[in-house]
Amino acid sequence: MLKLDNIRVFYHEVILALRQVSLEVPDGSIIALLGSNGAGKSTALKAISGLLITEAGAVSEGSIHFDGHRIDRMEPVNIVRLGIIQVMEGRRIFQHLTVEDNLKIGAYVRNDRAQIKKDLDLTYEYFPVLKDLRRQTAGFLSGGEQQMMVIGRGLMSRPKLMLLDEPSLGLAPVLVKEIFDIIKRINAEEGTSILLVEQNAKIALSIAHHGYVMETGRVVLEGSADMLQNNEDVKEFYLGLSTAGETKSYRDLKHYRRRKRWMA
Repeated sequence: MLKLDNIRVFYHEVILALRQVSLEVPDGSIIALLGSNGAGKSTALKAISGLLITEAGAVSEGSIHFDGHRIDRMEPVNIVRLGIIQVMEGRRIFQHLTVEDNLKIGAYVRNDRAQIKKDLDLTYEYFPVLKDLRRQTAGFLSGGEQQMMVIGRGLMSRPKLMLLDEPSLGLAPVLVKEIFDIIKRINAEEGTSILLVEQNAKIALSIAHHGYVMETGRVVLEGSADMLQNNEDVKEFYLGLSTAGETKSYRDLKHYRRRKRWMA
């Protein structure tokens, strides 16, 4: 469905953010994109959604194809019309509008009013708490409720591919589990493909089919979710476990360097 082929991304024509990144999202799959802060994960999502343009960024080499279309030269609104929606890190809600108005904004490129109403009801099925809060001003919602709302807003565009950027950020563990369970349901029940950017590697790999690990703007490792969960490097750098199963401190991890085979 989606293929990034050796893309390079620059900001302001001088800052190299992505270096020959290639990855694929098969139809109906959940793909995890893992890595530490600053690895280039969010940049990769913005390259797909076309939002690089808002930060003076551009794909300088390589190509991005989705569903038979080359999209790295498209305007963001046309990419949305093809069926790609990005749920941004940090939620980006319309604070002074109601929950329901926030959800309806997700359908702004659509004209099928009857189906929009059905999709609103479907969104409330996935997120029952939002139905109870539909008249509430969005700015007064909790962090977990806001995260549910922005995912629901993404669903309102009827996406074929949903790009989720750090959906666990700032949430309590019980809410993280609830939201990831819903993401898994959306994938299974609606057939929506998911490209999931997460620093919480453990929970991301628990629902993903395949994963990629990024460092300093490039992909250094990829494989099935099971393979990555059992990979010693992933355990040490991203799950915080040594080979003996001991938790390693952040200071200990800082002294590690990428192993040679990562860059092979």
